[in-house]
Amino acid sequence: MGSLGARTNGTSSPNHVEIPVHANTNNVVEPKPTLGVEESNIDYSQRAQWLRAAVLGANDGLVSVASLMMGVGAVKEDITTMLISGFAGLFAGACSMAIGEFVSVYTQYDIEMARIKRERKGNNNNNINEVNEEAQREKLPNPFQAALASALAFSVGALVPLLAALFIRNHKIRLAIVVVAVSLALVAFGIVGAVLGNTPVTRSCFRVVIGGWIAMAITFGLTKLIGSAGI
Repeated sequence: MGSLGARTNGTSSPNHVEIPVHANTNNVVEPKPTLGVEESNIDYSQRAQWLRAAVLGANDGLVSVASLMMGVGAVKEDITTMLISGFAGLFAGACSMAIGEFVSVYTQYDIEMARIKRERKGNNNNNINEVNEEAQREKLPNPFQAALASALAFSVGALVPLLAALFIRNHKIRLAIVVVAVSLALVAFGIVGAVLGNTPVTRSCFRVVIGGWIAMAITFGLTKLIGSAGI
């Protein structure tokens, strides 16, 4: 008040202290951006193109070859017969999976290409069509990649029961080791598929393990029954 009074009277008091008042209109403090966790934009539909072939191929190789070996082991105690049947299942299954996946994906590729060509004919802007067509071609699944992934994955899965039985001479212990090894591998494949596909891990593991046990049990039981009947 002293400063204001002195200025009003046109005089200045030597003892007063002037407190400058600054306008803060230009010193606006912008709010800091809140720190958050950025959500990953993973395209799981694109990942599924090779994930489906790889995971399904590994599970098929594991379950089918293990079931084949369990079926042979139900009537034959000879380890050589069991291993030969397992390797035959590996070779036949890998070729079958590769050919089937190639035909399936190539059919899907032809269907998508036909759709792209129809869209190009229906659009008069050729430049835009060429750009869009090139982008859509890059997103299409590769039949050769799917076939190779399926064959390799099947072979990897099939090797698990073969390696588990390779050095076990006792017949009953060999069968038990195969079941344990296959069960652990099924759990591992279930976890990998769930993590990469962003699906529940427990449900995925439970599904593949129970399915594998059922396949081995049915094959073992029916083969044992046929062998006991003397067919």
